[in-house]
Amino acid sequence: MTDDGADRTLDLWLSVADDSHRRLVAEVDALTPEQVAGPSFASDWSIAQVLSHLGSGAEIFTNFVQAGLEDEPAPGADDFKPVWERWDAKPPGDQAVDAIAADQRFLQLLHDLDEEQRRDWTMAMFGSDLTLADLIRLRLGEHAVHSWDIAVMSDAAAVIAPDAAALLIDEMPSLVERIGALVDQDLRVRITTRDPARRFLLVADSEGTALEVVADGTEGDGAGRGASVDEGVLELPAEALIRLFYGRLDPAHTPSYSSSGVDLDILRRMFPGI
Repeated sequence: MTDDGADRTLDLWLSVADDSHRRLVAEVDALTPEQVAGPSFASDWSIAQVLSHLGSGAEIFTNFVQAGLEDEPAPGADDFKPVWERWDAKPPGDQAVDAIAADQRFLQLLHDLDEEQRRDWTMAMFGSDLTLADLIRLRLGEHAVHSWDIAVMSDAAAVIAPDAAALLIDEMPSLVERIGALVDQDLRVRITTRDPARRFLLVADSEGTALEVVADGTEGDGAGRGASVDEGVLELPAEALIRLFYGRLDPAHTPSYSSSGVDLDILRRMFPGI
């Protein structure tokens, strides 16, 4: 018997990953060779290098899937290095073309799995046992954000795609716990997003940084941390909050937001980018 809920979750993430791929193809098809070799939003990377990163990532994620199918351990850093070196050595035009092809191969492999393979696939990674849906979550995060790194060079008003943002926003607590940098002051910020609507409590102190989901009808307490700190309030689109945590909410690309008692530059320093 299959877990219909798990299947629906996997299908949803895979569908949005497909859409992200199609958007990337459209973006790249519209670029001239000079634009491909030119700058992206990602610091020190050309658009071709962003695509190289996505292409090598697609190849590595393909290897993850195949290792799981064969009940082999997850590939590690020693396996990644030759992949990165091969992609880095490609000329810009090949990085762009080959990245699209590698991304398509990864997605096609997922679509070709039968019901049993989808259900039984697991892999021990990052201290936990991941399912196939978990793996796609990881891929979609980098794919959607790096696609924005490309799109924003042609359209300053570009946003992370709404379907991707609607899924990724709920992944932000685990991301913040991993990447939030310490700042020289404690803070508590109540965050409300729109499109989709979510409520969070962001807490930062000497113990680290945490983002708590605040359920309707509750206030959340941030595990009791920083209770003596004056709370700030921040309201902004969900996709902008995602970009903040990924280090991509610079002043030139910050949409309309409202705040009280919040210095957005402090938050930017907390999340310099990944």
